[in-house]
Amino acid sequence: MRCTYVRYGRLETQGSFFPLDNICCNKYRCGMTRTQTRRVPLPSEDRAFVALQKAADKLAVQAERLLKSNGLTGAQYNVLRILRGAEPDGLACSSISERMISHDPDMTRLLDRMEKRNLITRQRQSDDRRVVKTRITSGGLELHKRLDPPVRELHKRQFAHMGNARVKTLADLLEICVQDGA
Repeated sequence: MRCTYVRYGRLETQGSFFPLDNICCNKYRCGMTRTQTRRVPLPSEDRAFVALQKAADKLAVQAERLLKSNGLTGAQYNVLRILRGAEPDGLACSSISERMISHDPDMTRLLDRMEKRNLITRQRQSDDRRVVKTRITSGGLELHKRLDPPVRELHKRQFAHMGNARVKTLADLLEICVQDGA
């Protein structure tokens, strides 16, 4: 019994190669036509929304990759960025949540993980026991400081093709877009 099998588009039988016939001799495809559907142009607002979502996702994936290589998630980096700006007073959990770029539904658990890694500290306030102040630790500050240059370089690469004037215009338009009342 001879062993035959297909390899690299050819039939092989005990070391001999025979080209396979790939010519289609039936006519079943003749009746098949591709229906052309005309796309209705989207309104400008819809196009802007979809483009914004796609751009945000593409940019965020690149940032997440950079942060992940340094042991952080985007949300954790965002918390460090917020707390660095709030030094030396720190912030309550609710204030951190309000300032987040992407709102995390479980801020307490996020802060728990960061506290275990000694990136932040939390302390209940003596004047109002309901408030727990969160502060960035020296380790958190050091990690954030170490990430500043690569994050800045990433942002430069992400927007290099647009030119400074267009990037400024884009930033201005997006700030208007997220203002209260919009």
